[in-house]
Amino acid sequence: MSGSRVRIPVNGREIDAYLSPAAGGTGPGVIVIQEWWGLVPHIEELCDRYASQGFTALSPDLYHGESTKSPDEAGKLMMALEIDETEKDLRSAVGFLLAHSACTSQTVGTVGFCMGGMLSLFAAGASPNEVSACIDYYGIHPNVHPDFAAMRAPVLGFFGAQDPMVTPDTVAALETTIRAAGREVEFHSYEDAGHAFFNDTRPDAYHAESAADTWKRAIEFFRTHVK
Repeated sequence: MSGSRVRIPVNGREIDAYLSPAAGGTGPGVIVIQEWWGLVPHIEELCDRYASQGFTALSPDLYHGESTKSPDEAGKLMMALEIDETEKDLRSAVGFLLAHSACTSQTVGTVGFCMGGMLSLFAAGASPNEVSACIDYYGIHPNVHPDFAAMRAPVLGFFGAQDPMVTPDTVAALETTIRAAGREVEFHSYEDAGHAFFNDTRPDAYHAESAADTWKRAIEFFRTHVK
């Protein structure tokens, strides 16, 4: 199973995205948000994995055609992200998915990884009426500040206890902030996992047991909350 590239209109311009319709043709919508590498094949494959579970998955290209395999270049691309434009891109992606014939739900779920994890929270705050479930995989971005007071979606978070970028103290502070805003939140920390432990294209980071547990929980979470 594989999806295809589509174009999404955004305030008089267009952005690229990857769309993978649900197995069987239609299903609830999920927005998959990239890591700091860009909209790379791994993210497209994740869309296909969600499609295999009955979801119609869409991943917008937030770097507008750029991607990299270099950590230094990825850091530069992440920090160069214009948050106001990114908000428009994410809002437009949500609207595009909800209007698509392959999407059966009235709301969407969001899931993001690394930089995308924080942007998943950001999207839920920016589109509270449209996002009904939000998953954060080890999210980090110093310039992204989600509106937790506005968001309505419950939050599911996955983190690695050995992650030097998103430390246990950082995770605890994030959970406290979300709870203080009155949001429903459930965080899971995996003792033997570090940053990017879900990325099976990175042998140095991937932790199969932890990744498998998060996948089971993520599918159940979206099936419960995205209608």
